Amino acid sequence: MRFRNLIAALAVGALTVAPAASAQTSSAAKVDDSTIKTRVETRLSNDATLKGDNIVVSVDKGVVTLSGTVHNKAQKDRAKQLAKVSGVTDVDSKLDVESTGPSTVDKAEAKTKHAAKETKDATVKGAEKTKDATVHGAEKTKDATVHGAEKTKDATVKGAGKTGEKSKDVAGTTGEAITDSWITTKIHADFLNEDALKGSDINVDTNDHVVTLKGTVATAAGKARAEEIAKTTKGVTRVVNTLAIGPKK
Repeated sequence: MRFRNLIAALAVGALTVAPAASAQTSSAAKVDDSTIKTRVETRLSNDATLKGDNIVVSVDKGVVTLSGTVHNKAQKDRAKQLAKVSGVTDVDSKLDVESTGPSTVDKAEAKTKHAAKETKDATVKGAEKTKDATVHGAEKTKDATVHGAEKTKDATVKGAGKTGEKSKDVAGTTGEAITDSWITTKIHADFLNEDALKGSDINVDTNDHVVTLKGTVATAAGKARAEEIAKTTKGVTRVVNTLAIGPKK
């Protein structure tokens, strides 16, 4: 009888201690929301692939919500993965993927069309002025007509020279013709001297003076700088920027 009473007492004691131990373990494992938020923000800010992205972190009862914008889906997935720190029960990614490629191309095309229209308007306006001056000179005297014709000839030759510089392959500062090959070589050389593009892997392709940039750069600032260098290169009419932001492959 004493033996049975002893076993019963031990069983009751075990049941009493077990819940208390379980509760203590659960309490120790729980992490408050502010700590989780700090940990997630730290991991995101220290990740090289997410530099320059605008990501907002909020935490409610262990559930992490990510909002803001990134440049591609890979960055969106990377941010969600980094948010899974100790204490997180779930991650809700509301990040938007923002692509600047198409809008940049559209702006470049619009700029090119606007420049072409201005050139055409200036040519027509110049021709009208020349015509008026010639007629006016003819009405005055024969000498004035001859003089006006000489001015018209000089203006025509000068205008043709300027038009030729803009619309055709012309000699560069070193005397070389501005061909697609020349443009590609010039852009490559300028990229090598640019600190913002260190560690980048950029392929430059030029076709009929239209430059296409492919490959990867480390930051959004690097991507913008590469496009700016290409646009300001002599002979380039348009730039298509398809560069991705990420580590060098």
